Amino acid sequence: MDKILEAVVMSSYPNNVKQGLVRRVIEAAKQPMDSEQCWSMLELSTKLYLTGDTKYKREIGKEVLEVYGHYHPEEFEEFFNVRFLLSLLQEGYGPLGKRSHYVLDYIQLGLQFVLESPSANSIFSLLRIEVLRKVCERPSPKQCAKISKLLTQHPQCIPTGKHQVLFCQQLIRCIGQFQCVSEGEEDIMEFLEQVNKVSGLLQRIWRTQTSAILPSLKELFTIISSTEEQEVPSNALASVVQFVPLELMDGVIRNLTNDDSITDVQMMMAIGRMIDWVSWPLGKNIDKWIIALLKGLAAVKKFSILIEVTLSKIEKVFSKLLYPIVREGALSVLQYMLLSFQHSHEAFHLLLPHIPRLVATLKKEDSNSATSSLEQLAELIHCMFFRFSGFPDLYEPVLEAIKALPIPNEDRIKHLLGQNAWTSQKNELACFYPRLASKSETGKIGLINLGNTCYMNSIIQSLFMASDFRHSVLNLTEGNSQPLMTKLQWLFAFLEHSQRPAISPESFLSASWPPWFTPGAQQDCSEYLKYLLDRLHEEEKTGKRIYQKLKESSLMSQAVEHHYLNKTLIEKMFGGKMMTKIRCLKCLNVSSREEAFTDLSLAFPPPDRCVHGSTSVLPVEEIGPQFIEPPENPSQLTGSPWIQRKAPMAGDPAALPMPVETLGFQEPGEAANPLSGDAVGVGAAKDPLSAFGEQARAPKDSRSVPDLINYFLSPERLTAENKYHCEKCASLQDAEKVAELTEGPHYLILTLLRFSFDPQTLKRKKILDNVSIPVVLKLPILVAPEETEEVCRRGKDRAAPGSGFMSVMYDLCSVVVHSGISSESGHYYCYSRECTDTVPHGQPWDGAPKPASNKQLDFEIQWYLFNDTRVSFSSFESVSNVTSFFPKDTAYVLFYRQRPGRQSCLLHEALAEAGWLHGEPSLHKDLMEAISKDNILYLQEQEKEARNRAAYISALPKSPLWWRDFDRDKDDDSSSGGCSPAAGGGGSGSFHGLVF
Repeated sequence: MDKILEAVVMSSYPNNVKQGLVRRVIEAAKQPMDSEQCWSMLELSTKLYLTGDTKYKREIGKEVLEVYGHYHPEEFEEFFNVRFLLSLLQEGYGPLGKRSHYVLDYIQLGLQFVLESPSANSIFSLLRIEVLRKVCERPSPKQCAKISKLLTQHPQCIPTGKHQVLFCQQLIRCIGQFQCVSEGEEDIMEFLEQVNKVSGLLQRIWRTQTSAILPSLKELFTIISSTEEQEVPSNALASVVQFVPLELMDGVIRNLTNDDSITDVQMMMAIGRMIDWVSWPLGKNIDKWIIALLKGLAAVKKFSILIEVTLSKIEKVFSKLLYPIVREGALSVLQYMLLSFQHSHEAFHLLLPHIPRLVATLKKEDSNSATSSLEQLAELIHCMFFRFSGFPDLYEPVLEAIKALPIPNEDRIKHLLGQNAWTSQKNELACFYPRLASKSETGKIGLINLGNTCYMNSIIQSLFMASDFRHSVLNLTEGNSQPLMTKLQWLFAFLEHSQRPAISPESFLSASWPPWFTPGAQQDCSEYLKYLLDRLHEEEKTGKRIYQKLKESSLMSQAVEHHYLNKTLIEKMFGGKMMTKIRCLKCLNVSSREEAFTDLSLAFPPPDRCVHGSTSVLPVEEIGPQFIEPPENPSQLTGSPWIQRKAPMAGDPAALPMPVETLGFQEPGEAANPLSGDAVGVGAAKDPLSAFGEQARAPKDSRSVPDLINYFLSPERLTAENKYHCEKCASLQDAEKVAELTEGPHYLILTLLRFSFDPQTLKRKKILDNVSIPVVLKLPILVAPEETEEVCRRGKDRAAPGSGFMSVMYDLCSVVVHSGISSESGHYYCYSRECTDTVPHGQPWDGAPKPASNKQLDFEIQWYLFNDTRVSFSSFESVSNVTSFFPKDTAYVLFYRQRPGRQSCLLHEALAEAGWLHGEPSLHKDLMEAISKDNILYLQEQEKEARNRAAYISALPKSPLWWRDFDRDKDDDSSSGGCSPAAGGGGSGSFHGLVF
């Protein structure tokens, strides 16, 4: 029958005729047959299957084999024996030079018919050895895929024990040499399928034998970290990493980055090749492993590796955004590489020429993937603009390309930069290696105490957190003639952009040091602040300024424009005006004098003095509209105190015409506040946040900041030895003196006069009274008739012409705390937050009430605690309760920021036009270069320190390193650990270039 079948197959008959004849032979084969005939048919069908020169012949051979395996099992088992299989695997089949490529397919076909036979175990044992030998010979991707298919279908043939670990390692070696020889799309898809079959086999083995994972990863890392001259490992290795359980990632990365047997060159080679894997189209979690390894290297301060790898690979990663199939992973890696590379603009600037073309391509693609990537890319670019300002010429084409895309807010930008910086990465070995300092998790930078200089550090941090002032200082142009302001600009720039956890203010201290201060001794921070502001003001005022003048609105009157242009920066930010009036009680003549101030020094009233003022505190948004409208009835505008009230009788407590208020709620039965007719609604006390207001309420016998301001503004009787010399009466007369605020500063600085001279001890003693601090303050400002008309004309208020007081809203932004009992000793620290405008950029101030949702609740705005080098998150609750918990820690200097609208509208509009209220200003190139150089120096310092203290490794728990255990005779070792992926060549352009 074998001769008939061979003659039919080799004949020249048409295939349909052959098929009919073959069918008859196959049907006859199902009948009982002697052993010799079966053997002859099995030999013929084996020959047809393995050496048939057409697919038709191989199909006939397969069909006959299946029939004999099914209907003649004993004969088939006798034929399909161990010796025959060994010959096939070791010597091949067919003429020399033309050995069959289908041996593995043939074995897989025949195995299904001998699974239950007595010889099955012998066959499995043979195959376990032979497949290991095969992979050690580095077969082609196609042959590797056939081995994987065989072992996946028959897992009994997978090597076991130590051989299984070796098999996994050798299989990874094979993958590392895979190359696709064709650029045709069909061939590439076939190649990808072959790689998936091989990596899928590894996944199957790892699932059942987890002890094989770590030795496999060791082999993978050995391949990708090799520095020998050889062919670049294939990107197909990326397919291996996707099957490593993510729960092993932390342990693998930690042990890998702290293994001192791995050289920097090896690590650089490995991470560089891993980054190339972003071009592998079928890998999952590849980006997670790459980013984890980059973070791990940052945690152990191996910055030189990170710098080199980032600069050499970032353009390649960026180019992969053109391909949707790998875009998501490439974008994740790009985001981390850029956001972490904060010491220099070099990496970002490498991408500038390529960004416009990529943006245009993604816009044309018009897919969900492209749209999402564009938005993320725009956010990333704005972070880089913020971090590396000062290159308008370079950034203009990029800005034009992304102008239609959303712009992230400043908080989002700072959050992204803060959490991704190399110096922000947590080092899990910190407990063993405490000198590896990291930047505060807040993203803020501390100031080094140079010897009792906490008074200066607290003031500098408070000024820095005054964002409008900071932006103005940073906007100073290069080469100005204000040496002290220039030093402050440099200090602010380093506080904003340095990678150090804390910086030294030594240069600024020497330049701003009051000559009467004693070196090394504690000083009064308020005294230092006044001296500093006065120096900065006088320096600019004397003609040494080059400060960029504000763009004034065309709607300004010439008088108002002249008024603002003639102000120095200190006057614009901190300057207010106050009118002092003295009235003779005999002739009722009034003399007045207006003077400027940069802070208000608030004395404590005598213990028996009762000063009106509410102490409950709640955010203005929870009470009423954002903008507090004055009464529509002109008569409700409070006028001069001497017109609206009677002269006080002797012994009567003086009454303030318009008390300072905090925004809050009244107790049931409490007297209505004189300003209850204002648009601030008291009925909002039912709001859930009122509970916090009660918590923040001061005790009945304590003072509040409004109490001290009311006392400061209350009329004073000049009698007895303090009589006033009246020019009209030409004699000393009893008189009454009153102070009125005529212009509210942009930033209101309040100093609580806690230190008084004690004549008995001849020392300054401290008043430790607790003073409750409102988060929102309403300050009465005397409005001149022409100012009222100007404001009304601009549509800012509905106030009627005529002189009267107006409430101006202030938000608390900084509190400097003194800890101690004397001004000559103790310690200063400060609480601060960044207050910003409630009106979104570009929206007109039309005077209409804005919904509370336009601004975060005051209690939700993040507070920070600055204590020299230490910076931490805090809260207003901590600010309010500090004296309750620590009686010697008392608020000393307060910074409030005026809300936009009313009197401040002109300044706010000018600032907004200058762009200072919306994002950090651009720094000049010399300053940016100095910061970049210092950041690189700091990274080098940290890296050198980490290397010099390699002994910290020995302090770790004595657990084995991630790949050491597998060398022992342990087949069931399941110690955790592992590494990350490897990489091959890469390219762009064609689909073939993308994958390989």
